[in-house]
Amino acid sequence: MSEVTQLLATIKRQLKSQGFTYRDVAEGLKLSEPTVKRLFSAKRLTVERLSQLGAFLGFTMAELVEESASSVRQLRTLSLEHEEQLVSDVALMLVTVCALNHWTLSEIVAAYRLTKAECLSQLLTLDRMGLIQLLPGDRIRLRIARDFDWIPNGPIQTFFVELGLRDDFLDCSFDQSEATLHFSHGMLTNSAFSEFQAELRLLRAKLARLHQESAATPLALRRGTGVLLAMREWEPRAFEMLRRSDPLGR
Repeated sequence: MSEVTQLLATIKRQLKSQGFTYRDVAEGLKLSEPTVKRLFSAKRLTVERLSQLGAFLGFTMAELVEESASSVRQLRTLSLEHEEQLVSDVALMLVTVCALNHWTLSEIVAAYRLTKAECLSQLLTLDRMGLIQLLPGDRIRLRIARDFDWIPNGPIQTFFVELGLRDDFLDCSFDQSEATLHFSHGMLTNSAFSEFQAELRLLRAKLARLHQESAATPLALRRGTGVLLAMREWEPRAFEMLRRSDPLGR
C-alpha cells in the first residue's frame, strides 16, 4: 500500500469515526460533493489537500502521518525464535512489556534499575527483531499488537504460567476492591463451548481497546492490570477419582 493510499484510508477511517460525510467535507473545504468523491477515488492528493483534510479532522499533517503509520498492520504472533529470545533475558522481557504498555524510555529508567544505555540496548534488540521501531528522540512505535497471541505451550506462555501465574498472580486473597476472582462451571454442548470461546476473544479484544484508549493518560494515572482467561473441559480430580470405570454402573 502506497503512503498516499494509507493516508487516505486513515482519513476515511477518521471521517467515519467522527461521523462526517463527504457532504460535510465538501462544505468544510468549500468544494462540491462530486469533487470530494473524485479526490478520494483518484487517490492522487496533493500535500496541500491532505493538509486541508487533516485540519478538517483536527489533525496537523505530522499527526495525520503518525496516525496513519500507527494503523499499519501489526504482528499478531511471534516466531518460536523470537519468543525464546524474549524469555531468555528478564531485562529484555521487562522492556518489552513496558513498551507494549506505552512506557517511554525515561519512564522505564525511572522505575527500574536499568541505565539509559542498558534500556536503549534492549530497545535496539526489539527494533532488530521487528517488534518495535525506535524513532528519533528515543520514541517507541509498536509493530506488534498489544494482545498478540502466544504460541500454545510456547516459551512466553510457559514463562508466565510457571513464573507469574502460579507463584505471583494467584498468590492473592482477591479480597481487595481492585481484585476480582470468579469461577463458574457448566455443562456445555460443542456449539455452546465454541460460542463461549468467541465471547472470551471479544473480551480480550475489549481489554486491548481500553488499554489503547488509556495510553494517552500519564503513566502515574494508569495501573498495570492482569486478567486471566482460561477455559477447558474439566472435572475436579477428586471427583474424577470417584467415577465408575463402567459408565453404566455395573
